[in-house]
Amino acid sequence: MSHNSFGHLFRFTTWGESHGPALGCVVDGCPPRIEISEAEIQTFLDKRKPGQSRFTTQRREADKVKILSGTMVDDVTGKLLTTGTPISLLIENTDQRSKDYSEIKERYRPGHADYTYDVKYGIRDYRGGGRSSARETAARVAAGAIARKVIPNVTIRAALTQMGPHKINYNNWDWDEVDQNPFFCPDKSMAAQWETYLDEIRKNGSSVGAVIDVIAEGVPAGLGAPVYAKLDQDIASAMMSINAVKGVEIGNGFEAASLTGEENADEMRLSDKAGNKNKPKFLSNNAGGILGGISTGEPVLARFAIKPTSSILTPTKSITRSREEVDVMTKGRHDPCVGIRAVPIGEAMMALVIADHYLRHRGQMGDV
Repeated sequence: MSHNSFGHLFRFTTWGESHGPALGCVVDGCPPRIEISEAEIQTFLDKRKPGQSRFTTQRREADKVKILSGTMVDDVTGKLLTTGTPISLLIENTDQRSKDYSEIKERYRPGHADYTYDVKYGIRDYRGGGRSSARETAARVAAGAIARKVIPNVTIRAALTQMGPHKINYNNWDWDEVDQNPFFCPDKSMAAQWETYLDEIRKNGSSVGAVIDVIAEGVPAGLGAPVYAKLDQDIASAMMSINAVKGVEIGNGFEAASLTGEENADEMRLSDKAGNKNKPKFLSNNAGGILGGISTGEPVLARFAIKPTSSILTPTKSITRSREEVDVMTKGRHDPCVGIRAVPIGEAMMALVIADHYLRHRGQMGDV
């Protein structure tokens, strides 16, 4: 199985399966002498790990990360620094319950990659999906933590903005509220509604989809290229690679189709308040911080839609490997809304793309 790597100059490769002994990644292309620690990486992994509330899977994984290579302690400062060589990260699996999947060993779960995985490779890991499991994304979050160190002046944050049909009120957006509820929701009143709504979904053994907004602030103008290395192209690819993502928007996205040219245009004036007349001031940001594939210096906004978790307790129609018609009910521990834990994953993928483009721009232009 190939295609386990992402990126160009800043590149990472993930490895491991949902029910194997461990998973992890190798980050290649990280510049030397960047201070890093397992504790910093762990901060982001803790946001993604399962079992933190009744609204996520009750699989209990500490997701403790270990740095195996690519760093050394500086003799002068005593700090752990990157060496410029590949950084290998390990995350052990400690709470697998493979027996939960024994009943579906020969049955394809509707909505999952079971059938397509089997068709392509002639073998599938029925214990949670193997490489197609969302468990793989823990390694991405770890890699994203290192990417953030490459672009320290860029702030990347994400929030859940829709659960099922229930959308937040963007006028109520409060970043401080995101870490105060189990949904990473920036709207306090909507978070309270989601709690009641998802409790009902969970008790019914069903699931629901979600939408996540990812915003990167402090991205310098000039990242990306106008043809086959568009910044928004790579962001869309990164977000689409996340498990269960079925749609990606940049800026206004599909909403732009309903606007006129006058409404959609991000008009410009000179930003002379700070005495810098060479820096333009955009009067809006419908483009999501990217024009012609190149960053404008405005906040970069991506939005992606997550489908409902396919593993549900309601029987669904399917077939077996031997082509018999059956009903499938997936037992075990699953997220009633997998979009909740996709929030830190979206942040990580944004960081990985911007770090890669940062280094590519510096390599071609000599500055950022």
